[in-house]
Amino acid sequence: MIREERKLLWLVVGCLYLFFTVLKIYTFPNLSAMWQIEGSVFGFIVLVVIILSMRVVDMLLDRLYPYERSLVFRLVIQFVISISIVLTLRQFIFHFTRSYLPIPVTRELYILATAAHVLFIATIVLTMFGFRFFHKWRETELKKEILEREKATVQYDNLKNQLNPHFLFNSLTSLNSLIYENPQLASEFLQHLSKVYRYVLENKDKTVVTLDTEVRFIENYIELLTTRFADGLVISISLSDPALERRILPVTLQILIENAIKHNVTSKDSPLTIEIYDDNDYLIVKNNLQIKHTIDTSNKQGLDNLRNLYEVLVEKKMIVTQTDTTFAVHIPLI
Repeated sequence: MIREERKLLWLVVGCLYLFFTVLKIYTFPNLSAMWQIEGSVFGFIVLVVIILSMRVVDMLLDRLYPYERSLVFRLVIQFVISISIVLTLRQFIFHFTRSYLPIPVTRELYILATAAHVLFIATIVLTMFGFRFFHKWRETELKKEILEREKATVQYDNLKNQLNPHFLFNSLTSLNSLIYENPQLASEFLQHLSKVYRYVLENKDKTVVTLDTEVRFIENYIELLTTRFADGLVISISLSDPALERRILPVTLQILIENAIKHNVTSKDSPLTIEIYDDNDYLIVKNNLQIKHTIDTSNKQGLDNLRNLYEVLVEKKMIVTQTDTTFAVHIPLI
């Protein structure tokens, strides 16, 4: 039992003790104040002994018969042992203090005291179980959260690896043709390509980056795409200064742009238009819809993984909206 739970247990015990003390004063109003005080002090000492005994029983049963074996049977065993200890202790105390009691112990009083002790023990046993159950539940939820974060981290690494050999192959193919056709442009293309991969390497261990940093990376990425798709792809960026100071997960923009290109037709006669802007604490990536009939190398999980990442890693929701003509992803700015 952790420290916070012990404190709560003693708080519950204190409230019960106060309740029974008030009940005693109300039931026997004619007793002297001195006897009431002495009885309360003695009762508190006995109470501490009872609680410590119940804690020892609880720890022994944890070893011999844990809750996992049978919840109901464990509770019954713990209750029976605890009430036996309390009633035995009460009989022992009653035997040595009977002649000092200021009132006769009638049958009705004995039954009432027994019922009070049973109620008290049942409350404490259930309280201990409640704390144990809550502690186990909290441990389970913590382990679940850790597993979810580890899973999200793996998914995120996979997403960042979308700058994959397929993308590198296309880039090198474009570079190869440019070397002979336009060496100057080929040199610029290679510089942009190196900056794209440098960004991924520099930020591979970071959870978030500023939007300004991400935009400077994506500008190099857009240059590569422009070389590949020419007039078939139009990307515009319009972001406010406050938004640029906010943060997002690295390569978020690259993932969304690549997703739009993967699922839509890009041609000179019907260019794919992608708009990147901010609105109400969200970064929005929006494109016109001109869906491809066949899609290469798509597992259809990219957006779902990205959505899960934002919910687990930053605890904010990503929003996806679609109309007959547009598709938009709303990324929460951190």
